[in-house]
Amino acid sequence: MSQQLILASSSPRRRDLLSSLGLQFQVVPAALREIPSPHEAAKDFAVRVAEKKALAVGNKYPHAWVIGADTVVAVEGEILGKPRDREDAKKMLQQLANREHVVITGYTLMKVAEGKTMRGVEETRVKISSLDEREIEWYINTGEPFDKAGGYAIQGKGAFMVEWIEGSYTNVVGLPLCQLIRLFKDVSIVDIF
Repeated sequence: MSQQLILASSSPRRRDLLSSLGLQFQVVPAALREIPSPHEAAKDFAVRVAEKKALAVGNKYPHAWVIGADTVVAVEGEILGKPRDREDAKKMLQQLANREHVVITGYTLMKVAEGKTMRGVEETRVKISSLDEREIEWYINTGEPFDKAGGYAIQGKGAFMVEWIEGSYTNVVGLPLCQLIRLFKDVSIVDIF
């Protein structure tokens, strides 16, 4: 039996990932400011924001299953958000170049009317190749870095700089589908299998 499913995110990448499964869902973005608390670990921040997004939308649609998610990029514990401008994008790409970082997605599945909340977190290690100034400038000029955590898109033009990943590819894109599907199956949200 199919139930109402809502994605509490305006991310086109998350929408595309869910659509790729053939799921029927609504998109209702949660209007939240995503600011880490002082000394908050990247994993804790991602989980907290994902739950706040799900709750914000879940309170408006209490009988629906709501998916909240938040993806962050962290280098040695420092959270890299979305670049504010060209200079910020350049700084982030220089910081990521020739080193590993972790992409963390906190995710929450919630049905407010039944008091049900399931949450999880997925981490993927990513190694960015060395980048010279020309490569960084070229990539910034594509416009792709500006709405992406860490300033790059593994599923877009930014793929050229990804040397390797260890873990979930869809997590790096913005939504760990394998882990989310397990939650769907646990609560029989949709009959897709």
